[in-house]
Amino acid sequence: MTKIDEYEALQLENQLCFPLYACARNVITLYTPFFKPLGITYTQYIVFLVLWSQDSIIYFYLGKKLYLDNGTLTPLLKKMQEKGYLTRQRSRNDERIVLVSLTEKGWALRDKVKNIPSELGACVPLTEEESRTLYTLLYKIIGSLEK
Repeated sequence: MTKIDEYEALQLENQLCFPLYACARNVITLYTPFFKPLGITYTQYIVFLVLWSQDSIIYFYLGKKLYLDNGTLTPLLKKMQEKGYLTRQRSRNDERIVLVSLTEKGWALRDKVKNIPSELGACVPLTEEESRTLYTLLYKIIGSLEK
């Protein structure tokens, strides 16, 4: 084995992580023109997606569902609360539990963003079958890394 072969795995084009990273960054960048006029970020958007489907969720489970640590989630939710989109309330039974819920303003935003998924989908050059396959493969990777 030559020195070049020994380090072949360290070449950028041989890294699976790089196209995943670059693709994620590029897709998230596509959202910016939609979110900027609304004053929200992609990370706030995914919080909304969870809350629009559940209305209320325990802080811990929200972080787990979105793969966000406390250092990211706490300031994110604080900013969203300051903007009037959600509330955070401690449980009366156990003060360690914080319940995150949408306000009327948070629910109203749903109507303003409802067309974004289809508009973004038109920017991604994949068939419906390819999209489903990619989705399945990505969650397979996520699932294997959680263990």
